[in-house]
Amino acid sequence: MSVSLPDLQHTQTMQHSLLSWYRVHGRHDLPWQHPRTPYRIWVSEIMLQQTQVQTVIPYFNNFIQRFPSIEHLANASLDEVLTLWSGLGYYARARHLHRAAKEIVEKLNGELPKQADLLKSLPGIGRSTAAAILAQAWDHPEAILDGNVKRVMCRLHRVAGPPNDKQIESTLWQLAESYTPKHEVAAYTQAIMDLGATLCRRTQPKCEICPLQSQCEAYIMNQTATFPHKMQRHARGRQTTSFLMVQDKENGIWLERRNGSGIWGGLFCFPEWDISESINDWTLAQFGARVASLEHWPRRLHRFTHFDLAYDPVKVTLGQKDLAPRSLPQYSGQWVPPEAHALPGGVATPIKQLIDELIEV
Repeated sequence: MSVSLPDLQHTQTMQHSLLSWYRVHGRHDLPWQHPRTPYRIWVSEIMLQQTQVQTVIPYFNNFIQRFPSIEHLANASLDEVLTLWSGLGYYARARHLHRAAKEIVEKLNGELPKQADLLKSLPGIGRSTAAAILAQAWDHPEAILDGNVKRVMCRLHRVAGPPNDKQIESTLWQLAESYTPKHEVAAYTQAIMDLGATLCRRTQPKCEICPLQSQCEAYIMNQTATFPHKMQRHARGRQTTSFLMVQDKENGIWLERRNGSGIWGGLFCFPEWDISESINDWTLAQFGARVASLEHWPRRLHRFTHFDLAYDPVKVTLGQKDLAPRSLPQYSGQWVPPEAHALPGGVATPIKQLIDELIEV
């Protein structure tokens, strides 16, 4: 569809209204704002991808306390990083953040670059994230287009079509760029994100107190419930697996590190079981022990962004050891004693819930 870009007067009115609202009602006490450093902004922007501010805040505080600088993050092990990320989800973000920190230290003198192209060349940083870092860390006039900004632009100009369509997204980028000011960019960037998060919400928007009410075409036409149009959806996939929750009276619970990519990459997890194989044969090969008892727990479901994971937990209690164990080659694993105060590394929330239930039994 064709959308006319706003003229100078319209743009200046919007900027003035938004910034005036932000000075009074915006969020000024977020932890990455005090102090506002490029590193803290970068970490916060990665954490805020697909995740709400209130969820991010405690994770951010713990992360910065443990890794106060790029050098600290680069020198940490991936296990340390994933441990602090456990429960936040989208673990590729943590792996990308860690890898990018190493690249910055090794290739960029330990400093986050101020150039958009260099930023976007780092793992985990796309166009909008790079712009958010540049705008908030250095006040560079760069437009962002996260989910909140897309929603605001769609309603301001009644942009028809799914926001994730390439052509529609291109239009939204043009609108976002036309509104981005040359000055007070950091404040404007935070302001438009705050507006989308607190007033121009997906459902039940607070149009009656919105500073852009008089300019919003969707509000004027009483169509705020219609815009943005629904996203293009693909059929959800479904995967099924079984987890062997192996317990040993002497050693505790057996956990294995997953491969570095894919679902929960790099995190510790229960071994996956191929139901065509004998569990007893597996425990004999892995631990030199036979199965003393098996308990099949009810199937559970975990929803990822684009697919569902159905998993069957199987509690396996080991009996007497009578053979030399042979470690399986594809994973590295270790025993976690029930009394352990910390797990060996990062653990996804569904697995942590199973561990807690095992310990309670």
